Amino acid sequence: MALRVGIVGLPNVGKSTLFNAITKAGAESANYPFCTIDPNVGIVHVPDDRLKQLAKIVSPDRIVPAAVEFVDIAGLVRGASKGEGLGNQFLSHIREVDAIVHVVRCFQDENVVHVEGFIDPVRDIETIKMELILADMDAVQRRQAKLTGMIKSGDKKAKEEQTVLTKLMEEFDKGITANMIDFTPEEKELLKSVSLLTLKPVIYAANVHEESINHVENHSYIQSVVEIARMEKAEIIPVCAQIEAEIAELDEEEKGLFLEELGLKESGLDKLIRSAFSLLGLMTFFTAGTMEVRAWTIRKNTRAPQAAGTIHTDFERGFIRAEVVSYDAFTENNGLNGAREKGLVRLEGKEYIMQDGDIVHFRFNV
Repeated sequence: MALRVGIVGLPNVGKSTLFNAITKAGAESANYPFCTIDPNVGIVHVPDDRLKQLAKIVSPDRIVPAAVEFVDIAGLVRGASKGEGLGNQFLSHIREVDAIVHVVRCFQDENVVHVEGFIDPVRDIETIKMELILADMDAVQRRQAKLTGMIKSGDKKAKEEQTVLTKLMEEFDKGITANMIDFTPEEKELLKSVSLLTLKPVIYAANVHEESINHVENHSYIQSVVEIARMEKAEIIPVCAQIEAEIAELDEEEKGLFLEELGLKESGLDKLIRSAFSLLGLMTFFTAGTMEVRAWTIRKNTRAPQAAGTIHTDFERGFIRAEVVSYDAFTENNGLNGAREKGLVRLEGKEYIMQDGDIVHFRFNV
């Protein structure tokens, strides 16, 4: 399944630098607002050491990791919901992603201009949040206008939807985003009629100077973002976009040595990618053969036939059984045959709920 993550923020906060580091796509990055107009798109692999271990056992021709599609969306500014700074175009790009990485500038640098004139992460977050809320309010109002006629004709579902949207608008008036509201499953279903920007899950990427990356607990800018993330039940990951850009140019061995010198266990981007992957409740299962070892992305609680369908629709349509072994059992017994000898390979049916790390061979007939 395709996972799309949008990178947003005010102009000149480090979005494109971060995007370049993630994808090595060479998106233009410069010290002036609206450098990015059309969204740059790049595919990045999800870091997963399990693939290497599986490959050591199977010796496949190739390894295919899970992937995330990152979209570098141009910097939003105050008034974007009313069209300022090409805002309407940029907001439409956000509607097309599954989750948002909100890059927040948490560093001082007189050589890098700030669109508001000075650094204030709280103000910057509120600016973006309010523009998204205003855009959502406009979308909701248009939907409510359509529902009025449907309600007059006796449409009960339209009346239920109108009730939920009225509740939503009351929260918007308080500056509360849709993803902070505890909707029931039924209410969430009704909200699908409106493509809400503020319903998307958010990760805050606090962009800091290199010297601050190991001292985030004493960093006042970051701590202000931490407080906001805590209130919103969002995630926050401190990153240094400039360091990540340097790491992106290194091979795996050099990358490890560089991180060790910085006192880091892993790069901020690896944390960011994994967080984006898990934020939407996704997980991985594997297929492992001599042709390839591949990671497949599915949502948690997916049943075996639907998981098979991610490989090919015929697999789901003609599903018979799934031959399943856990990652631990596979690696501890040097592969499928060893796990089978220990009785650790299971045959699962249509009701089996996939587990993260399952290694599967699907039986099907069409």
